[in-house]
Amino acid sequence: MDLWAPYLALVACLLLSTTTPTLAQQGCESGAYPPDKHFEVPVYDVDLDLSPLQRWAPLMADKGPQLVALIDDVKDLIKSVVGETIFKIIMNNLSKVATTLPYPFYEELVGISTFSELPLSTITMYNIFYEAFTLCTSIIAQDPSGYLYHGRNLDTGVFLGWDKKNHTWKVAEKLKPLTVQLNWKKNGTTLFRSLSFAGYVGVLTAVKEDKFTFSLDKRFALNGGFMGLLEWILFDDHEQSWVSFLTREVLEVASSYKEAQTKLMKTRLMAPVYFILGGAQPGEGCIITRDRDNADLVTLGSEKTGSGSWFLVQTNYDHWKNPPFFDDRRTPAIQCMTENGQINASLSLIYNVLSTKPVLNKETVYTALMEVRSGELQGWTRQCPDPCWPW
Repeated sequence: MDLWAPYLALVACLLLSTTTPTLAQQGCESGAYPPDKHFEVPVYDVDLDLSPLQRWAPLMADKGPQLVALIDDVKDLIKSVVGETIFKIIMNNLSKVATTLPYPFYEELVGISTFSELPLSTITMYNIFYEAFTLCTSIIAQDPSGYLYHGRNLDTGVFLGWDKKNHTWKVAEKLKPLTVQLNWKKNGTTLFRSLSFAGYVGVLTAVKEDKFTFSLDKRFALNGGFMGLLEWILFDDHEQSWVSFLTREVLEVASSYKEAQTKLMKTRLMAPVYFILGGAQPGEGCIITRDRDNADLVTLGSEKTGSGSWFLVQTNYDHWKNPPFFDDRRTPAIQCMTENGQINASLSLIYNVLSTKPVLNKETVYTALMEVRSGELQGWTRQCPDPCWPW
């Protein structure tokens, strides 16, 4: 069971009285783009022609120490949400879980474990991190000529390690130096580009040139990611897909927006999720709201989400429900997109909207911008100066 909502409400009450005095939205940001190059995410290649045991070695040589520094905090975060009993069940079975993962994921985790000198169980835990712990905002916009742009904030780290002095989340701050752009190569050609964390083999944000752009956002549901994980461990139910492993498979093999959309809608999942997908042709943009077995589809041009007909906004709440008062990033994002209008649709507009508080908040680790026709992916780690919402 996902327990986020009551935790968020409780933490909200505690933090809103201990952070900064003025937390109301301060108007739509208009001058954040272009961002400071100092915050650009470093770029690495992942050579899929190498053995899975070897392909992560260069990245781990650079980023292994930062990954080691993060792990204890991730353990504490999981334990704080699921409780001691379920945490022990999960940790005691993670090495077994790793051996049941489909090729090449098990082999890659073994390689990362070897080069980081962290136990395989720990690397496996880190790679299921998404299935429970991210908050996000994704935006797709289409300009008057039909050109599509896609951007997202990835937010994570709530529940643990709030630094009252610096007004930051401990986990979010430790993830920032692990943020990397990956160019996934096969036969010397780039298949797709993603924004990720070092040591994480799934895909959360990506573009496949002239095919589609992609991001995913966490979805809260009773039949959530920990239920799927326990079923995998206790009942050997392996007829379900790990969310970020599925998305990597889609990026590797899907040759069109429609093929990607079908795969993301039809595959049984380990955890509920929102898939945000943009294509290369006018009108190709959608939000796929998934539970583990079923899907709801909203496409660009529909106003069912409350967005304009030329853009879509997705945070972490179903489009047919109002977001909670303590975590409403949807309303300011829609407001700022609407105020600017379709004539201004661009990567710079999306970046400015994603820089508008509370869309930008203390949990925001990175912002990504994508253009499908050029295959361009840009990424920056983020800071949210006070006054700023904790999420």
